[in-house]
Amino acid sequence: MHAALVGFATGLSLIVAIGAQNAYVLRLGLSRQHIGVAVAICAASDVVLIILGIAGVGRVVHSFPLVLQVLKWVGVAYLIGFGLYSFWRASRTDALVVSDEGRQSMRVVAGTMLALTFLNPHVYLDTVLLLGSIGNQYGGARWYFCIGACLGSVVWFSFLGFGARMLSPYVQRVVVWRVIDLVIGIVMLVVALNVAMTHLTT
Repeated sequence: MHAALVGFATGLSLIVAIGAQNAYVLRLGLSRQHIGVAVAICAASDVVLIILGIAGVGRVVHSFPLVLQVLKWVGVAYLIGFGLYSFWRASRTDALVVSDEGRQSMRVVAGTMLALTFLNPHVYLDTVLLLGSIGNQYGGARWYFCIGACLGSVVWFSFLGFGARMLSPYVQRVVVWRVIDLVIGIVMLVVALNVAMTHLTT
């Protein structure tokens, strides 16, 4: 139980910080667009990566640092593009209020969610390497740590997505969506800068 609680708290502490992935989930929740798909992709991705880390795959990642470097710069380019797109979307008054015509397809949402998840090298450092190394310190109880960390991810993304969804009826004003998209654009560029300036070490 102790290992599970530590895993839950550690997992939450790593994903609660506002980042590109969280910002996009929040927007989908507010606009009521395929939020179940987004939450499922985020939670399932974290669960898989955490399990791989606990299972010792972190040692494999450690052996191929070039992979993280490639992901780093591809991710930076993607985040910059997404941030600029958010600024462009904020400038279009006819695209700010959610309507059936302005909804993204499930395929677009799923593709964007997967890109924001797996093109960010910090995801691998946090889940596979960091959580994996901490969890393995618990020896035989490491899988309880794993369960706690996985549960933390599921709880957080469910809260973020479906919690925001409950607020969506109150955020239909144009100015609110303009601010949301501007903030998302800023978050994407800040995350891109952070990733670009981070020296990835395994």
